[in-house]
Amino acid sequence: MLKIKTHTRTISDQSPVYIIAEIGSNFDGNLKKALKMIDLAAEAGADCAKFQSFLPDKIISKSGFGKIRNSFQAKWAKPVYQVYQEASLPREWHIKLKRHCDKRGIDFASAPYDTAAVDLLLDIGVPFLKIGSGEVSNLEFIRYAARTKKPLLISVGSVTLAEIDEMMQVIRKTGNEKIVLLQCVTNYPSPFEDANIRFIETLRSAFGVMVGYSDHTLGHTVPLGAVALGAKVIEKHFTDNKKGAGPDHAFALDIKELRTMVKAIRNLEKALGSGVKTIYASEAETQILQRRGLYTAVDIKRGQVITRDMLTILRPAKGVQPKFIDIFVGKIAQRNLAADKPIGWDLVTRKQ
Repeated sequence: MLKIKTHTRTISDQSPVYIIAEIGSNFDGNLKKALKMIDLAAEAGADCAKFQSFLPDKIISKSGFGKIRNSFQAKWAKPVYQVYQEASLPREWHIKLKRHCDKRGIDFASAPYDTAAVDLLLDIGVPFLKIGSGEVSNLEFIRYAARTKKPLLISVGSVTLAEIDEMMQVIRKTGNEKIVLLQCVTNYPSPFEDANIRFIETLRSAFGVMVGYSDHTLGHTVPLGAVALGAKVIEKHFTDNKKGAGPDHAFALDIKELRTMVKAIRNLEKALGSGVKTIYASEAETQILQRRGLYTAVDIKRGQVITRDMLTILRPAKGVQPKFIDIFVGKIAQRNLAADKPIGWDLVTRKQ
């Protein structure tokens, strides 16, 4: 089974869910705020603080976006190129952010969008590369990232199963089997009816990989559903200000919501259990109080033939279990027993 060792955790099917707090562009171009966001992620209990490593000239075409009108980007108050420019993470900040994560005991990760960004992330020692959904069909880039032999956490929003298969073939031809596929819907926010959490089961079955969910819905309903179905990685955007000017603030969790999600996931992990039915210590008293035992319905005298109407089945579960009632019917009582008393085997069997 795949095990990915990070600086602080292990990602595996036997390990607790790995929770990625996606800071993305929500540091608003401010290094101090980026460092503070790492602090908040660590305090909320996330396992990883994640950014995005892109340069506007290496990710978008000015003229190409100039002709697109019907998209979520069309709602932005600024030109698309300017938004990307303002949201980009300066390359010289990466090592500072990585060191701060180390200091806070949380993993640093980022999603590279060009080969130079891959090289930079390798140089500073990230535990894995996060590949965004938009790169799934960029097979040249996928091959470059796979050849690093770093674990790949890959979102698969807005792609077909055939495209995922094509990408997986490219990765596996490099010999890299350290792959986690994250179901994702690339809309911001994405509607619940599109979440298709069960697709993680398809990914696991079709490709034999560990699975997770990179979520853009509001709240944490979808992450909890994904964890219940076996997701071992959850990625979720968060912010310190939902009214911030950047493109990702409005649909992100605030710090209180992130903390609540982390706690809910940890509680859900406990609740999922092992799949083996057992009686827990917390149930021991309740087992006696809520189950039933055999009791006398009337006074029973020694030497009487016991009839069914002399017996009753009541809580708590003292005396003989109800399933043995037929053994007593027709037997001769061996001792006196008052009404409303639990019945033991000695009622019909002489003590040795």
